[in-house]
Amino acid sequence: MNFLAHIYLSGENDLIKIGNFMADGIRGKQFQHFPEDVQKGILLHRSIDTYTDSHDIFRQSTKRLHEKYHHYSGVIVDIVYDHFLAKNWTKYSDEKLEDFINRFYNSLHENYDILTEKTQGLMPYMIERNWLLSYQTVEGIHQILTQMDRRSKNQSKMQFASEELKEFYSEFEQEFTLFFEDIKTHSKQKLLSL
Repeated sequence: MNFLAHIYLSGENDLIKIGNFMADGIRGKQFQHFPEDVQKGILLHRSIDTYTDSHDIFRQSTKRLHEKYHHYSGVIVDIVYDHFLAKNWTKYSDEKLEDFINRFYNSLHENYDILTEKTQGLMPYMIERNWLLSYQTVEGIHQILTQMDRRSKNQSKMQFASEELKEFYSEFEQEFTLFFEDIKTHSKQKLLSL
């Protein structure tokens, strides 16, 4: 799961959303230096990632890409699954996607002081380019994958994965739909235990 799904799966608490959003950059016990609800978001993020990586449906999606993209296939599927969440947003939320995203961006501004330096640096670029809304289209996914490839110093070749997305679109969408029901249940249970 990528940014949009992690935020969505956090429930309604803004600090949990922020923790879940910025968790990738927080290692080991560093999470203990944040407010309690941010800590919950970080722990939720870790749980979502562990659950996702071991789930048979997610692994089926990554297997389709593994020969060409190797260990980047999981990152690609995370982004592809965010596409299907954005595309089918009305199945999962009564709130308009644009409103959900804008509320999250506002929350980042309101809680700027607790963000990691990495998140503070990423935030203006992310908001200006409206990454989260761009997940709705295949072209938006292509742009995200191209940016990710640049971060890997053009080693991943992820920008070409939009071709596989087009070729196996219905398969990826079916897999996402099945998987997302499971991850929603897992996330709700995990939140209750934190």
